[in-house]
Amino acid sequence: MLSENVITDVLLAALSTGGDFAEIFMEDTYSTQIRMLDGAVDEAVSGRDFGVGIRIFQGWQSVYAYTNDVSREGLIKTAREAAAALRGVPAGKTVVLARLAVEKFNPVRLEPRLVKHGDRVAVMKRAHLAAAGFHEQITQVAVNYWDVDQNVCIANSEGLLVEDRRVRTRLSINAVASKGQEKQSAFRGPGRHMGFELFERIDVEEIARDAAQSAVTMVNADYAPGGKYPVIIDNEFGGVIFHEACGHSLEATSVAKGVSEFSGKLGEKIASELVTAVDDGTIPNAWGSQNIDDEGTKTRRNVLIENGILKGYMIDRLNARRMGMEPTGNARRQSYKYAPTSRMTNTFICAGESTREEIIANTEYALYAKRMGGGSVNPATGEFNFAVAEGYMVRNGKIAEPVRGATLIGKGSEILQKIDMVASNLATGQGMCGSLSGSIPADVGQPTIRVAEITVGGRKEAN
Repeated sequence: MLSENVITDVLLAALSTGGDFAEIFMEDTYSTQIRMLDGAVDEAVSGRDFGVGIRIFQGWQSVYAYTNDVSREGLIKTAREAAAALRGVPAGKTVVLARLAVEKFNPVRLEPRLVKHGDRVAVMKRAHLAAAGFHEQITQVAVNYWDVDQNVCIANSEGLLVEDRRVRTRLSINAVASKGQEKQSAFRGPGRHMGFELFERIDVEEIARDAAQSAVTMVNADYAPGGKYPVIIDNEFGGVIFHEACGHSLEATSVAKGVSEFSGKLGEKIASELVTAVDDGTIPNAWGSQNIDDEGTKTRRNVLIENGILKGYMIDRLNARRMGMEPTGNARRQSYKYAPTSRMTNTFICAGESTREEIIANTEYALYAKRMGGGSVNPATGEFNFAVAEGYMVRNGKIAEPVRGATLIGKGSEILQKIDMVASNLATGQGMCGSLSGSIPADVGQPTIRVAEITVGGRKEAN
């Protein structure tokens, strides 16, 4: 996207006030978003995002600036303005760029920019019809389509020059069921790091009907009982609890500053021995996968917890300096307008040896959280609060009546220790994760697990 001579000149300008490292992140992104409400398209937007971010380190200090003026003069001006925030003596560095070859984990067959608008809408219409026709209590269906084709070039003063392309496609369905004045909604959002061939891999109608069924079940459900008791959390998007309550606390963004509950605990037992957890950005075509991270480091499989023992963190370049450790391929950003920091890719609890059926059969009384909703967490303490989007009671080893309105309240480190059964049915769900460097695609996942005790917020007493 820029000549090597221009890149070199900009990096040298960035180092002109004594910085010891400089980086350029160039981005050219095409995206399409379509919104359908009750079967009619009410919004369609296509756009292009093009610009350059320039970052400079001096020890542990970092300065970031960005611009969409990509002329040589404009980029050098931006680099010098950023460098002016630092005070030091230029070290007379030279920059010799060497192009890095990238292994491609995420092949694309049907490029989004070659897909007709009508073909996108046709997929959305299929989802709408399947959800809307599921039951008379379905009163509204919203379908959203999104694809993005992001092309990046990353260069730095250590000589790195690397390019990558990221193509992602996602469909989301939100079904609303009504019963009198009561309303309940259910969301499904399948996505992959691939092109329009996504819709050859997934059953759009089945996913839409599943969302509708969940909404109808919950609008007819009674309220969940409150109290402290066992909770069985199902696979796939159930992994959002680990992602939020534990994953963020394993990112160097908080670990390096000592504000994570897991800071300084490498080698210590922080979870049940049944728990092994991984962040893996190399899974072919997974939603959160990338060939390289947004600093140009190759992504990899990072074991975070192994049989309950803390084995590693997710580390970006700047926090690697602070921690005296190596980057792990986890530096991510929403776009060139954000400086990167350590973020998750595809993060999940690994499969265990039980079955989902065995877990339920071996549980006398519990809440079965079939689908998790949104929540909040404090990375410094690990304290979380999550809504259960679809829940059922387990009584005498069997799934009983559906319940709604349940929230799970606890602390990440305590929940990890209380996992006493792990099934073998690992599955993942897709989401958008927000943090300091913007909103990014991330996979969450786990098999079905049982937590011996969690505080459940509800509207009546447990019995």
